[in-house]
Amino acid sequence: MPRYTPEQLEMRNASVWTDVQLILAPIQFFVFLAGVAVTFLYAQNSEMFSFYWVSLAILFKTLLFGLLLLTGAYFEKEIFDKWIYGKEFLWEDVGSTVAAFFHLLYFVMAYMGFSEDVLIWEAFLAYFTYVVNALQYLVRIVLEKVNERRLRADGVI
Repeated sequence: MPRYTPEQLEMRNASVWTDVQLILAPIQFFVFLAGVAVTFLYAQNSEMFSFYWVSLAILFKTLLFGLLLLTGAYFEKEIFDKWIYGKEFLWEDVGSTVAAFFHLLYFVMAYMGFSEDVLIWEAFLAYFTYVVNALQYLVRIVLEKVNERRLRADGVI
């Protein structure tokens, strides 16, 4: 089911927020990979990293995730005239909210004094929710590219 009208598709392709998302998303992915690697190595009792690096990695991942949420809201407002939870991006926004919750939960749990073992599992859970959410976006991107090619072939855009 197409998400964009031909007019919205043109707006999407011309939007600065599309470019911002295209720059930030891969950066966030590489920060995710580094965070998972650091967390995994620490969980395996590796002497390479201290727990400080685990927290720093998820901090940077959370900050980038928040930045993508914010710029995504501007994108949705520009294209669909709704800041968040519009019908076109509802499930992606719900997925982002769940992932943001688990990223922030790490810091709440750390503040509350949970053990490093529990925080390691919480970090992995936050990273997992990011993966599920990212896969959801990738599926929609592929579907939209197929739709865009169809519209171009039909001469609509």
